[in-house]
Amino acid sequence: MSSEKVYLTPAQRLHFDIYGYVLLENVLNSDEIQRMKDALYKIKADEDRDAKRVYARPGGEHHVLFGNLVEYDPALLEYAVHPKLVPLVEEVVGGAVRLEETEAIINSRNPETELDALHKRRYNPTGFHRGTQHGWGTYIEQNKFHCIFVKTLAYLTDVGPDDGGTCVIPGSHRLTWNHNEMIEAALSDDKLIYQVEASAGSVLLFAEALIHSTTAIRSDKERVILISGYTPPMVREWPGNEVSPEFIETLPEDIRPLISGSDSWHWKRRY
Repeated sequence: MSSEKVYLTPAQRLHFDIYGYVLLENVLNSDEIQRMKDALYKIKADEDRDAKRVYARPGGEHHVLFGNLVEYDPALLEYAVHPKLVPLVEEVVGGAVRLEETEAIINSRNPETELDALHKRRYNPTGFHRGTQHGWGTYIEQNKFHCIFVKTLAYLTDVGPDDGGTCVIPGSHRLTWNHNEMIEAALSDDKLIYQVEASAGSVLLFAEALIHSTTAIRSDKERVILISGYTPPMVREWPGNEVSPEFIETLPEDIRPLISGSDSWHWKRRY
């Protein structure tokens, strides 16, 4: 990993604090995008992927989710330890991090869904959720908002208004409202929801305390995204995302703690 320090700009940090997310544009170059996409399509075609520690959750021919990716292809490991992203994650977590999960989604419009039905709403979230919430997964330090569970979501294809961009309820990362009441309120007024549009190579950095969802695709395009989740090193990885000790032994020493969480309770703070 590069030793050069990378930080969010003040405007990016303020956006993250207020809304719970920030879109980082043009993080990945065209070569990185292509290699990552190639690796994911290779997984999709690989009938032996289970033996290579990758899990799959198919949602029909139009949707598949893959997880536990870093052992499969170097391009997917490179994303998880990307030097332009990990320091920004550490900034909003508040200290050194470990890889908590890696996932990817390849999806397109469900042909069984009527387009007229999808166009009745401005946004079509398919399942709002979050992995932690304000009060037990977040904290304030030196007047900045921090979350102990943060994700980076890379867009490997362009995502326009009809292409199934991630949608969020901005500001929900700071609220202790009942989860379902907040979602119901947001669904009653589209102004409370924001759907991300991004060019390939951009990355969404967001707190898992932020309520978010995939949205239904209305176009004929296929969407490809790659996701890494991070936590402080003393937090466990998501079940199914355990990285084998044999693979960890092959890694350069500077990234082993990031992949293994070996620092455990010896948390290196950013302050």
